[in-house]
Amino acid sequence: MNLGDHVGDVASLVTANRAALQAVINCRPVFLKQVHGVRVEHLNMTTANGTEADACISTVPGVASTVMVADCLPVLLTNMDGTAVAAAHAGWRGLAGLTEQGQHGEKSVNTGVLETVFSAFQATNRPPAQAILAPLAPEIIAWLGPCIGPTAFEVGAEVKAVFEAGQPGANQFFKEAASGKYLADLAGLARARLQTLGITKIYGNDSSAAWCTVGNPSRFFSHRRDAGAVATGGNGFNTTGRMAACIWLG
Repeated sequence: MNLGDHVGDVASLVTANRAALQAVINCRPVFLKQVHGVRVEHLNMTTANGTEADACISTVPGVASTVMVADCLPVLLTNMDGTAVAAAHAGWRGLAGLTEQGQHGEKSVNTGVLETVFSAFQATNRPPAQAILAPLAPEIIAWLGPCIGPTAFEVGAEVKAVFEAGQPGANQFFKEAASGKYLADLAGLARARLQTLGITKIYGNDSSAAWCTVGNPSRFFSHRRDAGAVATGGNGFNTTGRMAACIWLG
């Protein structure tokens, strides 16, 4: 049930899998070209698959806000009225707002994908003047999907430093591991950022073992777990499939 068309799978099988998903949800999922960035796309019936963005918003029935994952964290949003939905692809770079600039790849910490999609979501739902009087955040429901868990996500000290530079209290989501590495709680970092935005209705991934993509091979694809194994089917690609998280208006 791989839904990614960029991982070396047979194109006809990916097309069939995407068609099966569309039949189940009775709505068209829009598959983005995700680049670990912070761009938000406003979807409509004509938005093409392959549009480059790492988050998307929909206010019309018939299209599903969709992100593909295989260790990164999918975050789905809606308002209490059910008039708008959004999906964000939150890998550690997008979550932290890390970008590369200039010819030499200088790195800088900017607003992350959750902050960007929240800002766009708020503008979609409430004019700025009205938002000052009645903030939208308390009315937003967030759901966090499966991702690489805090016992499997080993990162370098530079990743910890990036989060500590832009997210107060981020150090609590890193535990020291061997050889100067750290184990990072990606879902925990995301929950904290959502709470900072004022979003408190947060459901789904609680950083427990059941939500870890690496630790549940019978349920989830995992790039970190599977990248070293040759994919079945004789195509010779050292990769894994992609899952999708979708949210849509009925």
